[in-house]
Amino acid sequence: MSIVTIRNVEFFNNPARFSDPYRFRVTFECIAPLKDDLEWKLIYVSSPGNEELDQELDDCLVGPVPVGINSFDFEGSPPDPSKIPPEDVLGVAALILTGSYNDQEFVRVGYYQNTEYDNEEMKEAQPKPIVFDRLVRDISTKLRVTRFQIKWDVAPPQQLHAAAGAAASAAVPSADDLDGPEDTEMDPPPKTNGTS
Repeated sequence: MSIVTIRNVEFFNNPARFSDPYRFRVTFECIAPLKDDLEWKLIYVSSPGNEELDQELDDCLVGPVPVGINSFDFEGSPPDPSKIPPEDVLGVAALILTGSYNDQEFVRVGYYQNTEYDNEEMKEAQPKPIVFDRLVRDISTKLRVTRFQIKWDVAPPQQLHAAAGAAASAAVPSADDLDGPEDTEMDPPPKTNGTS
């Protein structure tokens, strides 16, 4: 069972210019107090076949994390154009948000990002070299969530208050307790204009 579950990721500036920072709010639930901080990373994947070209745009530590619903605002740098092969700039790329605890990744939220020129003439002509200050990005509202089982250093509340005699019985595992990653497609959150 995961101690931390993402409830929502809300982008404040989507669509945006390619060179704008990514600004968003992550809302998550924590069901037990954590001893250490959560680490969040934002990764841009321009070439899925070559991990060496992945760009970690930013990371942040969040903590201490109290029990309940928590949120934080995250701002990540835009990708470095010089690290993107010219043939991979336009079209679809991936944007990935990861959550880790004690160097163990417990969740990965993936989005598709489409990058194109901001006007029809340039979309058709596709000038070479690429004119980066005329590019816009649009992050798809369809997201993919992958959860990973990790070793949390705290127990969920129901395990902390076990009934007498519980030591003699075995718990029945739920789907959350099985080994391996679990993929889930989530409905997109409602669009906002950046206000809460």
